[in-house]
Amino acid sequence: MRQNDIVTLFDFNYWANRQLLAATAAATAAQFVAPPQFTYRGLRGTLVHTLDVEWSWRIRVRGAHPELWDKSLADDDYATVAALAEHWARDETEMRSWLEGLSDAELGEVANLGNGDRFPLWYYLVHIVTHSEQQRRDAALILNALGHQVPDLEFLYYADTLAAR
Repeated sequence: MRQNDIVTLFDFNYWANRQLLAATAAATAAQFVAPPQFTYRGLRGTLVHTLDVEWSWRIRVRGAHPELWDKSLADDDYATVAALAEHWARDETEMRSWLEGLSDAELGEVANLGNGDRFPLWYYLVHIVTHSEQQRRDAALILNALGHQVPDLEFLYYADTLAAR
């Protein structure tokens, strides 16, 4: 996998996250923090988990000590969609800065994360994007069930926005 391909996948990932956060902003405060009805987590929990996985895998593959990444972000730390979006924007900046400095060779190097987790770095980065996609799907289902409109979040819709520029 080439560095510019990984950057494109993360461009899509952050575009889709922003689309979903914008749709989530239409939810009431009670809907945002409501307990789960038909998915594993409620709306806030699903979104916080998505951010958590993006953040924790980034620092894990960069060699952070497990005591930093082997804990979950707390839902209660994000009382509003705006608070969550603000943290996500900071994390996006940090991720993009790191990704821009990676070479194709570094992406192909095997990252030994212990416990049998030995894959090329790009595998873990693709995992972040595909995990976020699944979590966005859950959040979209929750929003739709609450009566909120969610835009199409697939990659080709993102590509259409690029083509329209």
